[in-house]
Amino acid sequence: QVQLVESGGGLVQAGGSLRLSCAASGRDFSFYSAGWFRQAPGKEREFVACINWNGGDSAYADSVKGRFTISRDNAKNTVWLQMNSLKVEDTAVYYCGAKFGLTSWAPVGAYEYGSWGQGTQVTVSS
Repeated sequence: QVQLVESGGGLVQAGGSLRLSCAASGRDFSFYSAGWFRQAPGKEREFVACINWNGGDSAYADSVKGRFTISRDNAKNTVWLQMNSLKVEDTAVYYCGAKFGLTSWAPVGAYEYGSWGQGTQVTVSS
């Protein structure tokens, strides 16, 4: 399995921006799709964004469309989540996931991901 480490979380005011990073190691990350999910206190983990192995397909939750952008650089074994126009309701622990396979589509279900990072806290204040 690939190992994942998230970074870039923090405290930001509403309307601000953060860029999360997910660094992969242990396997060739170019064989994996990647996704970002988040979990707020007392809530289920929810899908945020995902990207397939070569960046040819991506998908976003309706709640973040137009504000968040997922990208990747397989040469750097890294996936990023650029978060703009942050809202208080974006506050959560953000997790990076990886799914093995060279699919043309980006997987949106958490159950499809076999590897997870430890998460990074994002707190948006009003």
